[in-house]
Amino acid sequence: MFVRLSAAIAAVSLISGAAFAAGPTDPQIAHIAYTAGTIDIAAAKQALSKTSNKEVKAFAQDMVRDHEAVNKKALDLVKKLKVTPEDNDTSKTLQKNASAKLEELSKLKGAEFDKAYIANEVAYHKAVDNALETTLIPSASNAELKSLLETGLKIFQGHEQHAEQVASELK
Repeated sequence: MFVRLSAAIAAVSLISGAAFAAGPTDPQIAHIAYTAGTIDIAAAKQALSKTSNKEVKAFAQDMVRDHEAVNKKALDLVKKLKVTPEDNDTSKTLQKNASAKLEELSKLKGAEFDKAYIANEVAYHKAVDNALETTLIPSASNAELKSLLETGLKIFQGHEQHAEQVASELK
């Protein structure tokens, strides 16, 4: 279990700024944020296909709904601003690590899957929330992008609390 949590934290810790000496640019931030959302949508869809636990299913449905809504707002914003999100080492690493995590979770079943999925969601949201607070929001120069990230942070902090609550029920 610790290895799984460590992998999730390590995957997102790249966002913390180490990869960006001067901070990421707005196009890079847009790509990182969108990538982080699509990763959670994919994990939630996997959970919906594998779990029979009512609480896990409800949590996963919330993840799909909320992350799709935020990603739609992000896409609308970049179109409005005529900004092309810029792929970067952080978003590539996030995607690579997420693919490995989905593969790992695909091998689990039942309660073992539920616990691993929710534990990963707790770790993932902690790391993403931290990255938003410490790197992405402070580095954003466009006020509308910054506002969207701040709104996302509030939503994702709620996800972190929800995941912690579900994790406590699965013990």
